[in-house]
Amino acid sequence: MSVHHHYWQGSFVGDEEAGRRLTELPTAVEAALATDLETETVLAACDALAGALRDPAHPVHGRLAPHLPEGEDPAVLAELGALLGRRELTRKLRRELGGTAPGRLNRADPRETVYEAWAPLGLVAHIAPGNAATVAPLSIVEGLLAGNVNILKTSSADTLFTQHLMAELAALDPSGALAARVVVLRFPSSRQEWLRLMCAPADAVAVWGGEGAVEGVAAHVPAGCRLVEWGHRISFAYLTRDAWSDAVTLGALADDVCLHEQQACSSPQVVYLDTEDEGEVFAFAERFAAVLAARPPAVGAAVSAVGPDPAEDAELTTTELVARLEEHLGLTRVFAAPDGSWRVMADTRSPLTASPLHRSVWVKPLPRKRLISTLRPMRRYLQTAGLAGSRTDIAELSRTALAAGVTRVTPVGAMLESYAGEPHDGVYALQRYSRRVAVQADPALFATTACLDDLARPVVLPSPAGPLLGKEDVQEPGRKVARADAELYFRSGGSTGAPALSIFSYDDYDTQMHAAARGLLAAGYDPVGDRTANLFYCGAMYGSFISFFSVLERLGGVQLPLSAGPDHRATARALIDHGADTLFGMPSYLWQLLHAEADTLRAYGGLRKVFYGGEHFTAEQRRTLKDTFGIEVIRSITYGSTDLGPLGYQCTESSGGVHHLHADLHTMEVLELAEDRPVTPGETGRLVFSTHARRGQDLGRYVIGDLGREIPGRCPCGRHAPRFELQGRTGDVMRVATYFLNHRRFLDLAGKPGGHRGELQIRLDAMDARERLTVRVERAAATDPERLREVFLAGYPELRSAVAERLLDLVVEAVDGASLDRSPTSGKLLAVVDARR
Repeated sequence: MSVHHHYWQGSFVGDEEAGRRLTELPTAVEAALATDLETETVLAACDALAGALRDPAHPVHGRLAPHLPEGEDPAVLAELGALLGRRELTRKLRRELGGTAPGRLNRADPRETVYEAWAPLGLVAHIAPGNAATVAPLSIVEGLLAGNVNILKTSSADTLFTQHLMAELAALDPSGALAARVVVLRFPSSRQEWLRLMCAPADAVAVWGGEGAVEGVAAHVPAGCRLVEWGHRISFAYLTRDAWSDAVTLGALADDVCLHEQQACSSPQVVYLDTEDEGEVFAFAERFAAVLAARPPAVGAAVSAVGPDPAEDAELTTTELVARLEEHLGLTRVFAAPDGSWRVMADTRSPLTASPLHRSVWVKPLPRKRLISTLRPMRRYLQTAGLAGSRTDIAELSRTALAAGVTRVTPVGAMLESYAGEPHDGVYALQRYSRRVAVQADPALFATTACLDDLARPVVLPSPAGPLLGKEDVQEPGRKVARADAELYFRSGGSTGAPALSIFSYDDYDTQMHAAARGLLAAGYDPVGDRTANLFYCGAMYGSFISFFSVLERLGGVQLPLSAGPDHRATARALIDHGADTLFGMPSYLWQLLHAEADTLRAYGGLRKVFYGGEHFTAEQRRTLKDTFGIEVIRSITYGSTDLGPLGYQCTESSGGVHHLHADLHTMEVLELAEDRPVTPGETGRLVFSTHARRGQDLGRYVIGDLGREIPGRCPCGRHAPRFELQGRTGDVMRVATYFLNHRRFLDLAGKPGGHRGELQIRLDAMDARERLTVRVERAAATDPERLREVFLAGYPELRSAVAERLLDLVVEAVDGASLDRSPTSGKLLAVVDARR
């Protein structure tokens, strides 16, 4: 029975099958590229795998550990898990490709209809190094993040760790998109025909190894194919006079030398001293040798994993012998362990010399004035410079080292440390595996299109799973945002309960503000022509004003950050003085402002657009805004919540409560009111959202408290994003006198049949004999209260029955708009005030 050494698009295959499939590789690549791969699919699967790798008790951890290279510490699985978590990968995406969905064709500048994205190259062939368990899988993950199909060669001496790890990753993606983009083969480099078949259809070939490995692969790289070299590099430490006499610095330098036994490219092979004095070089080498001698020897896994093989052992012996011979010429001095476990070789000549590794260090003089001329000839091979000195020295030497060809500067003692998204050998890997693409579009046709992909294909995110969550669940201590991600704090307006705290990372906030900005363009906002007054409420940690300030900033729109204030006259004067034609704000505040300064603003005649949020304008109110104030566009600025951020947006074909889902951020379910199961398509139910583009907090299957229905079919605007219609909040459905009554029904009846154009609020009181429902309407816009009472009773059978059965007293009263109850934080009108409790 043959052993299946190869993983090919979801299954393990033997040599014969792998060879056959290699001949058909171009066809397999074309088929895979014809399917969509969302970046979120990669992130979700990698994050789930990361959690399993960090948990020794997890079955995945148990299945992978036996495939690690012999002598490899199983702790490497946890290290790999730390690199594959959502936090690290999203940071990498932001640093290298500018965002967490780099493949979407968004406007490069919101004021222009030019769309740019990072597109995959197509097929990336990875030639992995031997004896480096994490390099191969991480290279494939980088290829996946860029959207590529990936074929990887491991050494014939390697275990099947990478194959099984990729199989576990693919198993965490039920869509199969990841499996379709991964092939891992194990074969010797002598099998040139397989290497040729791998590289022939590739758009990029990534090679890990020295010059020999690169040359062996380069012969198979076709013209026009990008060759990405991740070759061996040389790193060094550079110490000023004050630093080299400091015991702490010497200890940190020894840490850099001993960690991984100098096997990393960032390990120091040479220690340069800022001096021309040969005596100082020899004296330092002797002191540093004593520090190395005090270090514990490499034992256990370290010895078996990185100990010298016969060829390396021969190089160590030869290098040391030559250095000892040159002692007679006064050029060198050697300090070495009797057992050969370490050696410090002082050399009076400055040019860079590669070390034979395994705790073997050169010490050389190099005054800073000669640093560039000495190192620049080796610039192709330079990587890390570990610097030790004063603050001024570090600043000056960093610039000099970079000019000499170094790509990385760190403190001594931190040469082998890295951070998420760090450039590798002077470049960003994800950019090397991507290409920047652009589409120029006709401004007349695409004025309201922020993302070209919205018109091309639907976004498919992982299906939501887990229990339903409410606001109280999210506030529980166990679900709070990790401190490392808690960077921005908001409180809800408290219009439907006690204000709740919502916490964001700045990265998540930025993602959401860009999404809201795209939604605003879809609704007809013009960042070039519109002059906007931001009239949302501000203060008390309430987020609306700040959020839409951020949205306008990202759009590059003209903004008057006035906020909602009580001095309507001053606000109206500012609108006129600065030529504002667009208003952002809560409907209740905008309604008050426009009517308080009606004569002034009608005379001004410059208002054209209103974008509102948090509440809704009734049909009669919309008619008043258009007929009385000449406002042409009245649309929702966004539909969202403080904790989830923007959830939906309106397009120019949407009206009332109809919104498109921000499908690149969330998935949506509509569940029945009484049971946790989907409604019949098109029926009204509870809206449940799962947010995917979020770091530090799991907000899956969040019951937001709103009612709505999904609208079938594709929108006339052409977007593929699902549509839904808001139909009030679950709190707007009142249990009164044994009946369920809906605030929305009162609004609808007051508007069309009743002719009421103002605000409306319901108050519930418990009386001695029965309950009382008071409909409070704004006096300035109200018809006769008794007339409205007749309309309610005639048009609402359940209400009429409750009154007829003497279970309920119905009162309609006209009041001043200022006396209606509102949220003290947001200024939002409270739809229902239940005073029975």
